[in-house]
Amino acid sequence: MENCKHELNSRPYVGEVIQKLQQLNLDKNTLIIFASDNGPHTEGGNDPAFFNSSAGLRGAKRDLYEAGIRTPFIANWPDKIPAGTTSSYIGAFWDLLPTFAEIAGALSPKSIDGISIVPTLLGKNNQRQHDFLYWEFHENGGRQAVRMGNWKGVKYNAADDPDSPIQLYNLAMDRAEQNDVAAQHPDIVKKITAIIQREHVENADFPFFKK
Repeated sequence: MENCKHELNSRPYVGEVIQKLQQLNLDKNTLIIFASDNGPHTEGGNDPAFFNSSAGLRGAKRDLYEAGIRTPFIANWPDKIPAGTTSSYIGAFWDLLPTFAEIAGALSPKSIDGISIVPTLLGKNNQRQHDFLYWEFHENGGRQAVRMGNWKGVKYNAADDPDSPIQLYNLAMDRAEQNDVAAQHPDIVKKITAIIQREHVENADFPFFKK
């Protein structure tokens, strides 16, 4: 979640939603979030490179490199989110349930990994942070990734080979994930390996590892 802004263009679909809220006099009391569930894709002959859809990031949909999982996140909340403000909060979609629960004054389930981002939306400085984020993708040989601060660990062919190496990137210096620095930081690789081993839960109905 890189950007939280108080501006939305009235384009088709998004514009229709905004117009309906205005007609119902709800536009000043509604939080609108515009986001994507993944990065650019190649389905149907789509060519992400043609429009530079990934903005220089590596990969595409179904990758666990940044272009596959870093997405736009724009929030519009009149009189709550100042126009043009941005945030560097590192979060994921599982943060939205506790966020909406807090806004609605409801209790959020205690057994989830999400964190309410209401403080970030309101520009407050008491936002809780994730110790890490973990992803796994079962297709294409099995893929796993961990984001821990500016460190990003990526493991490909993980289902085919549980001992496949972890690629390590420092996103503060290498946003495009071009320089694998795993050999220079074995301590970080060790921490990421422990997170992967702890966070993956095998499911008999949806197995990750091949028998």
